[in-house]
Amino acid sequence: MPEGPSVRKFQLLTSPFVGQVVAKVGGSSQKLNVNDLNALRLQDSQAHGKNLYLAFVAAEAPFGPTAEETAQQREAACGACCPAQGQQGQAGVPHPHSQDEELQEPQHSRSEAPEAAEGRGNWLRIHFGLFGSVRANEFSRANRANKRGDWKDPVPRYFLFSFPPNQICLCWVHHQASWLQSLKMPPCLETVASSDILSVEFHRGRALRALCAPDPICYTLLDQRYFSGLGNIIKNEILYLARIHPLTPGSLLALCDRERLLDCAVQFSSEWLHNKLQGQGLHPQVYQKEQCPLGHPLMKGTFGPLGGFKRLTWWCPQCQPVVLPGDGDPSPVTG
Repeated sequence: MPEGPSVRKFQLLTSPFVGQVVAKVGGSSQKLNVNDLNALRLQDSQAHGKNLYLAFVAAEAPFGPTAEETAQQREAACGACCPAQGQQGQAGVPHPHSQDEELQEPQHSRSEAPEAAEGRGNWLRIHFGLFGSVRANEFSRANRANKRGDWKDPVPRYFLFSFPPNQICLCWVHHQASWLQSLKMPPCLETVASSDILSVEFHRGRALRALCAPDPICYTLLDQRYFSGLGNIIKNEILYLARIHPLTPGSLLALCDRERLLDCAVQFSSEWLHNKLQGQGLHPQVYQKEQCPLGHPLMKGTFGPLGGFKRLTWWCPQCQPVVLPGDGDPSPVTG
């Protein structure tokens, strides 16, 4: 599943088409009627965590962001280049929730959204699946034969022929999409941005408190309420960089260990985004590897909370030793 850095790149691919009108639609979807997008203008494009938000309005509606929207877009653009690494959060933190729990926004049916298209900001929320992607002016091509032996190119879930002269603006597959309420900004924007590890609004204090949960730290890191955009690849890599065993209960970690882990999360995600924008690939140190960079054999296991998602995890028993009660004296959390 695309993680935060990939979704940020997807947003940058869509942003040049903001302000233009969808001239023709095509593709397939089991969730939405693609014809609902026809003749609408792309009003805005934002990325928060693992979600891409696209705002569509009627073509004749006045175009131009409000001052608040302009400020939010400028902060989002800044966050893509220089995320909030090391920023201190604020007090007042809710109790941690189960990992992989997505923020729920009010949804409209596909018939309601077009009727409200004359208002500002009818947002389409796109949550990408395992192979979800966005392309501009190109289609994905098959790189292997399918189970039947056919070399058929993937059929995009959506593609929008728009924006003269016949440019293909968007193409995404294997996703979950839903219309949101007609609002100027995506619902719960402040909450989403404060949990986004690539946002300038990332709430460091709340994230540090979430890491105190008694659950294994590899569960907590995938909790999208506090680490939006952090996925399984980032989880594996930063636990190795911070030299923390994935099954270590967060409550046993000293404050300095949690701070180091959080620094690794922000830095690794920022560097991954930078490499993506430079056309460079990811070179993981432990994810899907047999040895760590020091030559130690890696262990692999499938971990997840009872009744929740189970994720593959790689770790080095020597570089990431097990922490048991009594091994250390965790510092109390402050602020």
